[in-house]
Amino acid sequence: MNIALSLKTSSGPTGGGISFLNSLVSGLELKGHKVFFDLDCKEIDIIMILDPRWNHSNSAFNSKDVLRYMNSINSNVIVVHRINECDERKNTRFMNKKLRQINYLADASVFIGKWLLDLKVTNEFSFHDLDIVIRNGADKSIYNNSNFKPWIGNGPLKLVTHHWSGNRMKGFDIYEQLDSLLGQKEFRAKFSFTYIGNIPKNFVFKNSEHVQPLHGELLAMKIKEHHGYVTASINEPGGNHQNEGAACGLPLLYRRSGALPEYCEGYGVMFDENNFENKLIEFRNTYSDFVNIMGGYPNTADVMVKNYLDFFEFLLKKREYIASRRKISKFSINALRLNFPI
Repeated sequence: MNIALSLKTSSGPTGGGISFLNSLVSGLELKGHKVFFDLDCKEIDIIMILDPRWNHSNSAFNSKDVLRYMNSINSNVIVVHRINECDERKNTRFMNKKLRQINYLADASVFIGKWLLDLKVTNEFSFHDLDIVIRNGADKSIYNNSNFKPWIGNGPLKLVTHHWSGNRMKGFDIYEQLDSLLGQKEFRAKFSFTYIGNIPKNFVFKNSEHVQPLHGELLAMKIKEHHGYVTASINEPGGNHQNEGAACGLPLLYRRSGALPEYCEGYGVMFDENNFENKLIEFRNTYSDFVNIMGGYPNTADVMVKNYLDFFEFLLKKREYIASRRKISKFSINALRLNFPI
C-alpha cells in the first residue's frame, strides 16, 4: 500500500500530533507499506490529510496539491481526513471552519474521539457512512511499565502530567488549584506534583516541580519516577498524554471533559472542576484498585496502527464505489478557497 501523509515526522519534544505521526509511520513501514511525504508517486492508494493548517512547520503538501493529484494524476486515490482538532479545545474561532473547508476533499473522515465526532465539524456534504473513530495510542516500546515503581502507601503519592502546549485550557485551573493545595502541610504530606512541558506566560508554580519539555525515553523515565498521572485538559479531542502516562503503569486522575472519559474510563478516577479536592483524596484511597490493571490499558500504538490499516483496506475494497460518488464541484473548490491555501 502506498500512503502519502500531509505532515512530516519530527524528532525532539513536540505535541501529541507529531507523536501520533511518528508512531503511525513506523508502524506502517514495519508492516511493509510505503509512506510518502509528497505527491510525486503516481500510484498512491491513500492520501491522509493530518492538519488543516498548511502553514504548519511540518506541512508536506497543501489543498491545491491534493486536488491537482485527484483530478489530473490519479482519480482512484482515496483521501482520508484525520480530525484531531477543534475550536473548543483552545477557545479559538477558526479551526472548525478550516476543518470543514478541508473536509470537502475527503472521501472518509477519521476522528480521534467520539466526543469530537459528535461536534460535527465536517462539512454538511460529507459522506458520513465512512466516518470512523480511531483513538490515539502510546508507543509501548518507549512508554511501558519497565522500572515503574507504584506507590505502596507510604509518603506522598507523586502525581505528574505533561503537555507541549502552555494554553491555559490544558487544565491550568486545576493544576493551579493543586499547586495551592500543596501549600498546605496536610496535603504536602499526602501528595506531590510535577508538571512537564510549557506553561502559560507569567504562570509560576509555587509548590510543584516544573520540568521543561521532554521527549521519548527521557520523558518516559521522568513519568515513571511518579505514581499517578493527572490530566485536567478541557475539551481534549483525544490527545496522547494520558495514553503515555497509563502505558507507563500510572493510574489516571482525569477530568470529565472532551474525550478523556472515553480514553480513561476504568483506569482511574474522574473529577470535574467542582469536586477535584474530594476526588484527589478518593484517588489516593483507591490507588491500589487501579495500579494492578494498568497493564491492560488498551490505547496503544500497535492497536491504533492496526485500526488504521484495517480501515485503509476497507476503503480500498470500496475504491470503485468511493470514486463514483465523489463530487469535487465548483462549490467545493470555492469552499476550499484554493487561491489562498489554508
